[in-house]
Amino acid sequence: MSDLVLRDDNNGVATVTLNRPDKLNSLTVGVFKELRHHILAIRKDASVNCVVLRGAGKCFSAGHDLNDISTGEVVPSPGWHSETLRLLEKLPKPVIAAVHGHCYTGALEVALAADFIVAADNAKFGDTHAKWALTPVWGMSQRLPRRVGVATAKRLMFTADMFNAEEALRIGLAEWVFPAAEFEAEVTALAERIVANSPFSHAANKRLLEATDGNPLDSGLQWEVMESEGVGPDMKERIAAFTKR
Repeated sequence: MSDLVLRDDNNGVATVTLNRPDKLNSLTVGVFKELRHHILAIRKDASVNCVVLRGAGKCFSAGHDLNDISTGEVVPSPGWHSETLRLLEKLPKPVIAAVHGHCYTGALEVALAADFIVAADNAKFGDTHAKWALTPVWGMSQRLPRRVGVATAKRLMFTADMFNAEEALRIGLAEWVFPAAEFEAEVTALAERIVANSPFSHAANKRLLEATDGNPLDSGLQWEVMESEGVGPDMKERIAAFTKR
């Protein structure tokens, strides 16, 4: 491990940091290998109840390293980048993408694999695949329209326009926008609110939402009833703590 991606755990929150600040955290095969290592480790770690994905230095990430693309990347297997982001998406724990500064193209694909995005007010987003005569293979064509709608996804992908945090909030790409000066504290407070709730419920709710995404309403309602995971091992303790306050 060469510290291209860092992990820091605190009170049930694992903060995973893309760590190439001198290269604006641009994404290489090496970065993805370390990101995948942390994802797999966190999956098995019962002490982690929430994950925050962020970037070191000036930004979240400027995107896929164009030098890596132009010189030809060697990946372990076809679809390996996409598979890595799918592993991130399927973590049985809430995952927050905390975006400040640049978040372009491949970086946006990484952020979209989180459960939701929160942005600093200095964040800038964009999909520039078309600018470079590229097509997405990390999930943009599937996750972006699910997040913002097909027409808006087409507009963003066809124009390659950059847009700010307020526009990201307006179109539903980001859930919150916080002032840059308060961003770290706001993200920490958000993660703490998530950690305070049941990890059993978080994992079960993620599985339920994934299994029924896009289903007709009646089908989803039937799934919810028939496939309910019931109550968690912490249910009685949580209710007792509330009723005895």
